[in-house]
Amino acid sequence: MLELNLSRGLEELVREEFIGLHSGGPRSYIRGGQSAANRALEQLNISGYAAKRSQVLPKSARGASVLSPYIRHNLLGLKQVWDAVGGAKYDDREKFRDELLWQEYARHLYARIGEEFFQNLKFDQVWNQPGDGWNTELMCIDTVVSELESDGWLVNQTRMWLASHWTVRNGRGWVLGQERMYRELIDGSRAANLLGWQWTVGSAGKPYGFARWQVEKRAPGLCARCPLNQNCPIQEFPEEKQLIELEPWGQLRFDDNLPATTGPTKPVISQQPEMVLLTVDSMGDADPALAANPDLPVAFVFNRPALAKLQLSAKRIFFYLETLEDLAQRREVRVYLGDTYEFASQHRVALTYVPVPSFKKFSQPAALYPFPWLKAPHAKSIGSFSAWRRGIEA
Repeated sequence: MLELNLSRGLEELVREEFIGLHSGGPRSYIRGGQSAANRALEQLNISGYAAKRSQVLPKSARGASVLSPYIRHNLLGLKQVWDAVGGAKYDDREKFRDELLWQEYARHLYARIGEEFFQNLKFDQVWNQPGDGWNTELMCIDTVVSELESDGWLVNQTRMWLASHWTVRNGRGWVLGQERMYRELIDGSRAANLLGWQWTVGSAGKPYGFARWQVEKRAPGLCARCPLNQNCPIQEFPEEKQLIELEPWGQLRFDDNLPATTGPTKPVISQQPEMVLLTVDSMGDADPALAANPDLPVAFVFNRPALAKLQLSAKRIFFYLETLEDLAQRREVRVYLGDTYEFASQHRVALTYVPVPSFKKFSQPAALYPFPWLKAPHAKSIGSFSAWRRGIEA
């Protein structure tokens, strides 16, 4: 277990201590940390969001909030962001809150079905060829892929473009595609990324067809600069393919173990913790374990085995380090590189439950705190967003 010294400088840490543990890339303009998250929320203005949320270019005309990296790591809770837009105009507020509910829906799905989320949910996915599905000779694809690789963030519209182009147009396997995107995204969450790709490529319903029409509407002027302008391979929508409906999943229709999906609803304390252990799923000052133990030191362990396997972009590692560096201004923080679960088994840690399959690898923390859901999970159907929403509104 290697302890990392944040005072060495983050660039030096990544260069010297994370060798072989990331796929490279520049540092993003989106900086990590509770302070950065708070500033972003203070500056949030969703006026015109309903009309502009899907705008791609020019960037100055975009309506997207860019809060997703902070929401994904619970630097900003969904309830906190939900409340922050309470005074906005009805159309903008409801469309924005609808997007927050999609985030929560993704979390509920992943919490209930776990690794099965990597399987097709409702329709067989007929596109499964290996290889890269983003032919970057197209300026629309090259521009978006470049933004993904440099910034680690995309508006939802271009995420759909890339997912559709990779799979529906080019016949590449969607699981490989989502893995490629997940590696780069600072807001990369298995739940949201898997749901987005499932929805776009049609394994949860009708595929989303990407064509020149969307580019000209959402990114005016881009096609005119493209070297393939006069011979555009995406001039028309891709040919529709008949999907094969799968047998309904029982887990989608009903949750027969709701407590396992939800996690603890109140703190479970078996012994006095000696430290708070943060995870990438909950790094904010309002983390329940952190808030409940204000006098304890804080630990964070970069999981070496997982990093070696996933090869996330350096942008994501920088975001985590920036977040920890910011937290260290307010709390005693110890940062390690090693095996997270082994570390937790060797110390009395206070930990916040997170609804991901890997959380099961934590064995009997000294204190376990509930996850801060926006909407509590229910046992009814989650086979579609509308069915799930009826359940939470019942």
